[in-house]
Amino acid sequence: MRNLNRSSRNWNQIRDLRITPGFCPASSGSVLIEMGNTRVICAASVDTDVPDHAASKGKGWLTAEYSLLPYSTGRRTGRPLLKRDGRAVEIQRLLGRSLRMALDLGRIPGFAITIDCDVLQADGGTRCAAITGGYLALKQAVRGMMEQGLVTDYPMTAEIAAVSAGVVQGRMLLDLDYSEDSRADVDLNLVMDGRLNLIEIQGTGEKAVFSVKDLNSLVELAAEGIQAILEIQRKY
Repeated sequence: MRNLNRSSRNWNQIRDLRITPGFCPASSGSVLIEMGNTRVICAASVDTDVPDHAASKGKGWLTAEYSLLPYSTGRRTGRPLLKRDGRAVEIQRLLGRSLRMALDLGRIPGFAITIDCDVLQADGGTRCAAITGGYLALKQAVRGMMEQGLVTDYPMTAEIAAVSAGVVQGRMLLDLDYSEDSRADVDLNLVMDGRLNLIEIQGTGEKAVFSVKDLNSLVELAAEGIQAILEIQRKY
């Protein structure tokens, strides 16, 4: 269809998505999510250390952390021992914002949930995989809280998933791997809920400008991908 190394899928197909639930038994909820060759462990932890700004309003809280493990990329990624990498901080803020949209924080007073996302192997779309997997880890953790009687009113209010879309060699593509992402003229990451409402768009013209019409087409393409991801998520 085009001069791209995408022999295994069409331009509007997501990569092969595989979910391994309960990957970290000591956590409150966890999955290994694999999108193509991108692999991310997402694990949820529940505690009572609620930040003051939420506790003062009688609410619980959710935050997220994200890291690329040293061996996740072709060139070793150093461990942030003293100063956090700016990219990682930006991504974990995105994860926190996105996943908080899945919860009514007023229904988990006294509890804080942390979603840790550790990239085992990076081949493009790591932040999107982390959001998609993080939602499943959160869902498992909330299920456990309900079973233990820690909360009585089910707090999950929305499904959350994310995917990338972009323009490579003049063609729109869904769910870019690294070889495509590194050559993209336009690169977007989109987060949506179960009704395909937009939660967040991160995008830029890496090497070219793009029109509002192009943006709308990319959003529609991403919605197709997120619908496919949601259908898989619902099995867990």
